[in-house]
Amino acid sequence: MQLKTQVGIIGAGPAGLTLSLLLAKFGIESIIIENRSRAYVEARVRAGLLEQNTVDLFKDMGVGERMECEGAEHHGVYLNFDGVRHRVPFKELTGGRCITIYGQQEVVKDLIEARLAQGGEFFFEASAKSIEGIEGNSPEIHFEQNGEKHNILCDFVAGCDGYHGISRQTLPKDSYNEFHIEYPFSWLGILAHAAPSSDELIYSYHQRGFALSSLRSETVSRLYIQVPNDDKIENWTDEQIWDELEIRLSNGSDFKVNRGEIFEKSITPMRSFMIDNMQHGRLFLAGDAAHIVPPTGGKGLNLAVADIRFMAAAFKEFYTNGQEHLLESYSQDCLRRIWRAQDFSNFMTTLFHKQSEHGSFEYQLQKAKFDYIGISEAYKTTIAENYVGLKEI
Repeated sequence: MQLKTQVGIIGAGPAGLTLSLLLAKFGIESIIIENRSRAYVEARVRAGLLEQNTVDLFKDMGVGERMECEGAEHHGVYLNFDGVRHRVPFKELTGGRCITIYGQQEVVKDLIEARLAQGGEFFFEASAKSIEGIEGNSPEIHFEQNGEKHNILCDFVAGCDGYHGISRQTLPKDSYNEFHIEYPFSWLGILAHAAPSSDELIYSYHQRGFALSSLRSETVSRLYIQVPNDDKIENWTDEQIWDELEIRLSNGSDFKVNRGEIFEKSITPMRSFMIDNMQHGRLFLAGDAAHIVPPTGGKGLNLAVADIRFMAAAFKEFYTNGQEHLLESYSQDCLRRIWRAQDFSNFMTTLFHKQSEHGSFEYQLQKAKFDYIGISEAYKTTIAENYVGLKEI
């Protein structure tokens, strides 16, 4: 079967879905193909922290009703280091901006429902096999669904298919440079039926390793501990995980972790990755297809949505005015924010993870940075501005 549209979108994650909704608002047609089932993408647990820019965009798009009802607005964050705690107050330092905790799977549910209500065209469990003709005016996406081969003839291809998708692989290898860091540690993360232990997120350096207390709702907690890259889930009982969280998050205080049934456990390596060109011809990349940040700064989903704002604006200008300057500047426009987010994510990662022996030179540098947070309003403001997301960059 041959299909035709203006923008062919590969990937039904937050990036692809947001793009399709924005294009519809501008009167631009699109088709989304997604390798996984609808049930899978709507249940896939990923990010849960939404920057102010992302929240504002979803509200403007008319998809923020459930987010406003069920999401948890946070006005600060706690930072622990060897038993000392500082709070970074977002609203006071950023002119009223803050973050909202709302799971990525809930975002995806909202976006799919809204796009289907508009009559949007989806192909789930559809595997993209190749992208051809990106240097011409009519690229094609070839995909398979239920053993049948199909292709989409379009004006542009939006590659929102993640790190392992075919979109980045389709870019000419000499059209970009890669940058990456493989951190020498991973996160063991859990989801538990337990009320959050704190009214705000807690980042904690401990001589046994990093820990993070987060949440997904008033009854579900999301928590992490630093582990070696070669560690296995099988090495940790539920009780051991809770005990370790208690030690690292209390950090010498009388803080207690609310315990409950753990219903998901996973180990995720920490890494940074990006390319310095996100487009070639009529193919444009967004989100994890072009960049990955460690989750310490909560930037992954938000960067993907920020990419899409530029992409949607570029397509709108092309179809409305026949102009291509926003298409041509797409990569450069996105990269300013991506590099800023990479730096902030690296800063948070290196500040709170144990990387050398307790008391070593590297440790003293980490402690000096943390101590400066306690005495400098400017330093706190820098952290707050980056955490809630810079309005313009």
